[in-house]
Amino acid sequence: MAGERKMRAMVLDGPGQPLRATELPVPEPGPGEVLLKVHACGVCRTDLHLLDGEVDVPAPPRVLGHQIVGEVVAGEPPAGAGAGGLVGVPWLGWTDGDCEYCRTGRENLCPNARFTGRDIDGGQAEYTVADTRYCFAIPAAFGPLDAAPLLCAGLIGYRALRMCGDAARLGLYGFGAAAHILTQVAAWQGRRVFAFTREGDERTQRFALELGAEWAGASEQRPPEQLDAAIIFAPVGGLVPLALAALAPGGIVVCGGIHMSDIPSFPYELLWMERTLKSVANLTRSDATELLELATRVPVRTTVSRYELADAGRALEDLRAGAFTGAAVIVP
Repeated sequence: MAGERKMRAMVLDGPGQPLRATELPVPEPGPGEVLLKVHACGVCRTDLHLLDGEVDVPAPPRVLGHQIVGEVVAGEPPAGAGAGGLVGVPWLGWTDGDCEYCRTGRENLCPNARFTGRDIDGGQAEYTVADTRYCFAIPAAFGPLDAAPLLCAGLIGYRALRMCGDAARLGLYGFGAAAHILTQVAAWQGRRVFAFTREGDERTQRFALELGAEWAGASEQRPPEQLDAAIIFAPVGGLVPLALAALAPGGIVVCGGIHMSDIPSFPYELLWMERTLKSVANLTRSDATELLELATRVPVRTTVSRYELADAGRALEDLRAGAFTGAAVIVP
């Protein structure tokens, strides 16, 4: 079409293939949708799982990215988003609203859900379209780079923390984007945080202590005290028996990733004494509303490494290698 507006974007053509820089038409919002000019898009380990084929992308090519902060340029903004205000778009991009899970407040389990950057083009582009009902006004206290990691790392961490109940001694296995946010929240709540990293990663251990953890060590180490709960963010199944072994009786281990390598067999003794093992899946809109309000009160301060849009592939490989602390954010 003559005069069609174009935008820069990074697309995934298929599993194992590098991201490709291209130009796409600027998308047109439909009824109930908004067109956003993307200001920032956080990089998530789920993006790596999509890149590697560990999580399926149903209809490539696809624009990845599901921690989007942007400005509404067309369509009706979500509630609370004033003119020129920032809007956030998380992983959950659409649900049917009619299944048994949606009707009972468990839309994160909707079998027909569509996810941003997987079923719907995401934020590794200059513009993106989103369902207004699944967008959220970003509090004025946060700029685009600060807010982006809250929209998945923060949300999944917060949902996992809620599953831990009132656990006072909390272990975090894998100290990346989610754990660096959650440590601040948990410490503010009066919990004691124990951080577990790759063996020898003294830089990340120091980072965890600076954020409020009272102990930091390698994942293979036993903490100085038994834990009431542990959250595993690293996608490593071998961490499950290690975390169970660190629990006090009645403790809980929550697996916080969308994908994890196989969990090795372990003796029933590790699970006995009413210990619990469970997973967290996706998020709900109420999670987002609660976390954004809580992050303002704490206040959460995200640590970010900035990447240009053309460097999205490098950002993913740096995430794989653990080349930065905190979170990576792409700025188109």
